[in-house]
Amino acid sequence: MTPATTILLALAVPLVGAVLIAAAHWSPNVRETITMITAGLLFLLVVSLTPLVLAGERPVVTLFEIMPGLALRFEVEPLGMLFGLIASGLWIVNSLYSIGYMRANDERHQTRFYVCFAGALASAIGIAFAGNLLTLFVCYEALTLITYPLVTHAGTDEARRAGRVYLGLLVGTSIVFLLVAIIWTWHLTGTIDFKPGGMFHGKAGNATLGALLALYVFGIGKAALMPFHRWLPAAMVAPTPVSALLHAVAVVKAGVFTVVKVVVYVFGVNEIAGLASVQWLPFVAGVTIIAASIVALRSDNLKRRLAYSTVSQLSYVVLAVALLTPLSVIGAALHIAAHALGKITLFFAAGAIYTAAHKTEVSELDGIGRRMPWTMGAFAIGSLSIIGLPPVVGFVSKWYIVSGAMATGQWGAVAVLFAGTLLSAGYLLPIVYRAFFLPLASPGGHHPAHGEAPLTMVIAVSASAFGTVALFFYPDALLALSRQLAGHG
Repeated sequence: MTPATTILLALAVPLVGAVLIAAAHWSPNVRETITMITAGLLFLLVVSLTPLVLAGERPVVTLFEIMPGLALRFEVEPLGMLFGLIASGLWIVNSLYSIGYMRANDERHQTRFYVCFAGALASAIGIAFAGNLLTLFVCYEALTLITYPLVTHAGTDEARRAGRVYLGLLVGTSIVFLLVAIIWTWHLTGTIDFKPGGMFHGKAGNATLGALLALYVFGIGKAALMPFHRWLPAAMVAPTPVSALLHAVAVVKAGVFTVVKVVVYVFGVNEIAGLASVQWLPFVAGVTIIAASIVALRSDNLKRRLAYSTVSQLSYVVLAVALLTPLSVIGAALHIAAHALGKITLFFAAGAIYTAAHKTEVSELDGIGRRMPWTMGAFAIGSLSIIGLPPVVGFVSKWYIVSGAMATGQWGAVAVLFAGTLLSAGYLLPIVYRAFFLPLASPGGHHPAHGEAPLTMVIAVSASAFGTVALFFYPDALLALSRQLAGHG
């Protein structure tokens, strides 16, 4: 099988899976079996491309050309390979988790849920393998639209309001800012194809590059930079597996992935390093890190706390790439993977707590670790990764980001990174302390005895927690892809 065929199959398998899932609506067992097989097959297809990319090859396929120089084109490069591995790998554990969650909570419209989930993964792989700005934009918009039914899954007034915020902010920013930036780039350069080292090379002045960067960064609403972040906490009304999709598997990762890809392959790290017109980006990212962390620190609702944690952690990626150094670019790419594993673990745990104990507030979690040791043990591991402490992969990514900032004397960024780390510890470690070191909250009465969530949920949360530790000790493939990316800047 040729690499081009593998790319096409990776795009097609989730779509075919979605059709088969819809056709199997009559049997939950068949529907969920198809989901797991589809997720596994997609991961194997993506993994099969990895050795080629690590060897320096760039598999490419063009679907069709609209006009000369304007085509739907896919090309697998190091950053896309990393994102593809994370998205397809986490779909497997998220699907396993979803089976337990959706059944245990007797959720409605389960077939629609699995169909939209498969469509979201097809869009995410399209974003990962996009070979030009047009393909990226089409898949980016498709991801927004296919995840809308997931955000509004509950069908309540609150869910519909959240859906309007979700759709309004994400579509609005991409049409008003991102599309304009793409058209302007095409006008200036005559191309929309991603190029190592950037596309401009003297074709735009300092002020123009600064304005274009602003259009791109704020047009990529999925990166959740303030002030275009409200869609993310609003979407927490969705079921927990959807929250995991939004925060870890596809949506926000598509946002920061796109920011990194634009900086590296549209602007070029070396091309814009030192330009005064782009120095605002580290400031905006730093403000988002600190402000979102403070909101998380003050939030008692567990999912809201985790949502604002995501807003903060995404800006670590933006800040890292904005530092415009090879080490920080490596850190940005690694943090996409590190945050995905850490945050999906935390959301899995939150959903397990809700399913087993029907608790949603941090203040209700006293002693829950004694009844749910596997879940809260995984939560503790995920927390260490988000904070950036060894022996979990979050330490590796933050080490590279801090090293990049220190190597170039960007001490303001170093201060923000350390402050963000302390705030992360402030809003996550007290949850772990409550769970394991405080007596059980209100035994009996309104808090009847319970154990762990359904087995598939426990397996999923344990697997993702194990992954955060495993990648600390064996980060070689991710590091190799990240270093290739840094070399393209």
